[in-house]
Amino acid sequence: MKILQVSHSFIPCFDSGGVVRVVYEISKDLVARGHDVTVYTTDGCTKRLDVQLNSPVELDGIRVYYFRNISNWLRMKLKLATPYSMLRVMRNEIEDFDIIHIHEHRTITAVIASYYAKKNGIPYIIQDHGSALPFFQKSTFKKIFDRLWGDAMFKYASRVIALTEAEVEQYKEVGVDTAKIEVVPNGINLSEYEDLPEKGEFRGKYDIKPDERIILYLGRLNKIKAPDLLIKSFAELSNEMKCVKLVMVGPDDGCMENLNHLLRSKDLEDKVLFTGPLYNQDKLEAYVDADIYVLPSLYETFPNTVIEACACGTPVVITDRCGISQMIADNVGIVVEYDKNSLKDGLIRILVDDELREKFEARCSDFVEEYFNIHNVIDSLESIYLNSRKQEL
Repeated sequence: MKILQVSHSFIPCFDSGGVVRVVYEISKDLVARGHDVTVYTTDGCTKRLDVQLNSPVELDGIRVYYFRNISNWLRMKLKLATPYSMLRVMRNEIEDFDIIHIHEHRTITAVIASYYAKKNGIPYIIQDHGSALPFFQKSTFKKIFDRLWGDAMFKYASRVIALTEAEVEQYKEVGVDTAKIEVVPNGINLSEYEDLPEKGEFRGKYDIKPDERIILYLGRLNKIKAPDLLIKSFAELSNEMKCVKLVMVGPDDGCMENLNHLLRSKDLEDKVLFTGPLYNQDKLEAYVDADIYVLPSLYETFPNTVIEACACGTPVVITDRCGISQMIADNVGIVVEYDKNSLKDGLIRILVDDELREKFEARCSDFVEEYFNIHNVIDSLESIYLNSRKQEL
């Protein structure tokens, strides 16, 4: 099949969040299966990407267009891409595609893609990655967008992909026809976790003592992921336990000033390490050396980092606001309430109970293999693509 993936960000803009890696892994695996895959994206990131613009480049067999945004400020502040050259290219190429897979519908790239797909009778699929409901950040803007374009995009989509059953309910709430909804989780390429780093590499780079327990947070420092709640909880924990280090990995996404103030007010500067974003081998080293991976999010549909941690054999603590909490609970980790004391108690429980921690560690590999192998995910996507084409024909 000739498949178009549409995403307002793409590699190497990993700072934009997990969707970038998901689109990349999907596209790469589809190419490996013999499909012809094109990605339409933009040059927007924390700063403009230094890439060839408005004409295709090849990345791992994927044909990629990086369209120049008129304004990167709009792209960053409102998540509003302005890829003017996409209009010309899509007019010329739209009939080449058998199926279009749109990631996150509240973008101009999605508006353009869905418009030309409908006009030319090309089936398209929407996958919102947890952003279907117009709540939390920029809710007024989201409601206006949906009134202008979003509702129609859902109406004419061939299929809509949910990551979890909780996201199915979100789609229903915004009026998506239940018959269109398919549940397909994100997956990871397990081959990337076959040859993990030796323990101690991360500790050595950051001078973390051998007897210090490491609590790892990895993700954007954004208020929706509640890094401030984690620091407040860790402040209480560090009063009860000694030799514990909180490591926070990820780019600042509007929280760093507040987090630094928290550290100073609670006298935690020497107990909390900020590394900035880490990728590839550096990221794996952090997962491997961590005693616990923690995600304290206020809201999270499908946290890829939790699956990555499990693939490295690291047990997890997450809040009950995470969409996969029922799968995690007492299987490969602990689910806690979105509360400072509950989070602290969950972390302490794993840190002090060696038998429990080892039980979770032993289950991690089979858990990821059973539910989140990227090859199983692609099997599901191929079936959805084929059925969508047949429906259109």
